[in-house]
Amino acid sequence: MTVPLEARILLADDHPVVRNGLRLILDSEPDLAVVAEASDGAEAVQQALDQEVDLAVMDVAMPRKTGLQAARELTRQRPGLRVLMLSMHRNEQYVLEAARAGAAGYVSKSVADRELVEACRAALRGAPFTCPPEATQVLAALLEGGEPGRDPLTPREAEIVKLVAEGRTTREIAELFVISEKTVEKHRGNVLEKLGMRHRVDLTRYAIRRGLIEP
Repeated sequence: MTVPLEARILLADDHPVVRNGLRLILDSEPDLAVVAEASDGAEAVQQALDQEVDLAVMDVAMPRKTGLQAARELTRQRPGLRVLMLSMHRNEQYVLEAARAGAAGYVSKSVADRELVEACRAALRGAPFTCPPEATQVLAALLEGGEPGRDPLTPREAEIVKLVAEGRTTREIAELFVISEKTVEKHRGNVLEKLGMRHRVDLTRYAIRRGLIEP
């Protein structure tokens, strides 16, 4: 992928104040321009598919779809789009999940004011970038290995795990997706079987490990 003279960026975060601050940082650079914003993962996917963007900068934890779910979907539908993940968490497990989702970089929000611009430029070049820096080798190893690790769950199953972990009832999930409660139960049963789990507590722990919800 050729690095554009002025990269068009999609910025996705569910907190308007955070988005505004990040946009000020990015728009102050001559080679970076925020051309689209989103407040959740589902909106981010739609914006990225509807508009010509070179880089999606997304928070890991967002409503509807998380940043990780959005990244997985976008890397399937727009393979040339670079993705950079933002998070409050500074640990290798989250970096690993970001890489599996297809992200080219991972930046802790605590240092975004200092590291975000460099991270965006690295992602646009296709170079791995993480903060904490000690996790860069984790990301690089996965990127060099080719296709990111396959998620055992379908996108719909992952969405249902997220909602179950957030404490939503079967009826609420059914109403949200306009499906029957029986279908929701079937999805949940399939998930438990795939993951070798038995209880809702297990699903919640899995959701936290996969970055579907914040601990």
